[in-house]
Amino acid sequence: MDNNKTKAEFVNDVQKWVAIDTQLKLANEKIRQLRESKNQLTSQICGFVDAHNMRDTKLEISDGNLKVYDRNDYAPLTFGYIETSLDKIIPNKEHVTYILKYLKENREITTVPDIRRNTTK
Repeated sequence: MDNNKTKAEFVNDVQKWVAIDTQLKLANEKIRQLRESKNQLTSQICGFVDAHNMRDTKLEISDGNLKVYDRNDYAPLTFGYIETSLDKIIPNKEHVTYILKYLKENREITTVPDIRRNTTK
């Protein structure tokens, strides 16, 4: 913190932070709603395209085109997945346990100061 700030400037900074945090919460809620609507429309459009055998069709729009394709979504790389995979290739359970323990204990950790807002309603 800048030690030359006055208490009034500090209070003003806090008020600005709270206002921005509130705006971000509202924007994120709107984004969540838009994402849900887009996902629903995506499902409907893809269903129509598949039902009418239009997979190779490009839909012309004002700034380009749309094309339905198959996207690969990969599951996250979790410790559970890593353990299951290592169990398949390393017969010694102790080695697997050692590797997992090593990975967990030696992950890079970065600590930065932050602010958490706890609302009372």
